[in-house]
Amino acid sequence: MTQASYDIVAATYARLIPDAHDGRPLDAAIMRAFAELAENPVGDLGCGTGRITQHLHELGKEAFGVDLSGGMLDQARRLYPHLDFSQGDITKLDLAEDSLGSAVVWYSTVHMPAEAVPWQEFHRVVKPGGYLLHAFKLGDQVRHLDNAYGHDVDLDIYWRDIDETVSNATAAGFNEVARLQRQRDVDEKGPQAFLLLRKRNPAAGSTS
Repeated sequence: MTQASYDIVAATYARLIPDAHDGRPLDAAIMRAFAELAENPVGDLGCGTGRITQHLHELGKEAFGVDLSGGMLDQARRLYPHLDFSQGDITKLDLAEDSLGSAVVWYSTVHMPAEAVPWQEFHRVVKPGGYLLHAFKLGDQVRHLDNAYGHDVDLDIYWRDIDETVSNATAAGFNEVARLQRQRDVDEKGPQAFLLLRKRNPAAGSTS
């Protein structure tokens, strides 16, 4: 139901959430740090309407987006025709092994429980030594949405523990580089978390 729900809300979402970070300087700061470290190309995995893809482009990255929802991709292509967007499932990406210099997974796993987040797939497509920036909702709860952005939807939203998330990423072959946790903003239901990770490079040893 995730794909169908986002197809329904796509046009409204694009109108209501046009900016990459919506005036949240801490979110923007970790994105800038990622952009300084990241090598190209950068995959925005679960790109939605493309606002993060565009922001990465503005930060000088060769970025492209992948999303499951055709409706969201229609909005992304309308808003950012100079960027590349393709339809795909982040749990089984149509990308070659080690083909991404780095990747962003910006709230695109919030509809998955912790055990369903495809860390092995992210590891497969990012090259050794490449960075991954992951944004998610921080906590231990599940909320069901019947309505969002003025439309009927059928979505579960998961808040996840940051240490468990790091453990799962580490087990898949990433190392934690940095973490940011912040309290909820006025329009959010809870605190938020951001993890900067790096795929271990066997040629450079386990500390890379």
